[in-house]
Amino acid sequence: MSRVGAGLFSGLVLGRRPGLVPGGRRGRVFVGLVAGVLAGLLAGCGSEPVATSQAAEGAAPAAAGVASAAGADAGTASPAGAAPGGAAAPAAVPASLKFTGTTLDGKAFDAATMAGKPTILWFWAPWCATCASEAMSIADLQEEYAGKLNILGIAGMGNNKDMHEFVSDLEVGAVPHLDDEPGKLWKKFGIKEQSTYVILDKAGKVVVTGYLDDLQLTTKVKSLVA
Repeated sequence: MSRVGAGLFSGLVLGRRPGLVPGGRRGRVFVGLVAGVLAGLLAGCGSEPVATSQAAEGAAPAAAGVASAAGADAGTASPAGAAPGGAAAPAAVPASLKFTGTTLDGKAFDAATMAGKPTILWFWAPWCATCASEAMSIADLQEEYAGKLNILGIAGMGNNKDMHEFVSDLEVGAVPHLDDEPGKLWKKFGIKEQSTYVILDKAGKVVVTGYLDDLQLTTKVKSLVA
């Protein structure tokens, strides 16, 4: 007899718990029910339910393992055309932005970081009155189109101290500026005089080279960032 059958027999028929087996007619009926239950348990002991249960338990982990592997593969697959990790592919650097320089504070600057957006290259000199009049428009555009437009000041024809004073006095410090006193970048873009703009579209194509008044500059920028 199994441990389950023995437990039921001891607990129900022998009355190990006081008051469990009722007396009289009810007692005879109760004992008859217990005998039927025990007969069923004894008959069950002759079959092989344990083997069936073990087989089912063995199949379940295997199926779970297959499902887990499939889920892992589905989770790690990248969408077609997406860069690994979901990051956007970096913009190609056009020839117009393949240059480096030094900021007014002496830090290295790589123009390749501006690829993918319209860009204004503002060539100015610290003693230039026309450049000073352009400063307000530059500051306004920097504030209005931050994140959509690059603006880079390229200062020349003066010393670093005067360049710093120009930026501070005219409040264009939010725009990065390069110290090009030797004129390397001015020569690269063919700049002959200060207060000149070189404007690039988002692909890096030069669309403007020359002087623009405030209205012309603003209109051009709006068309490029639209």
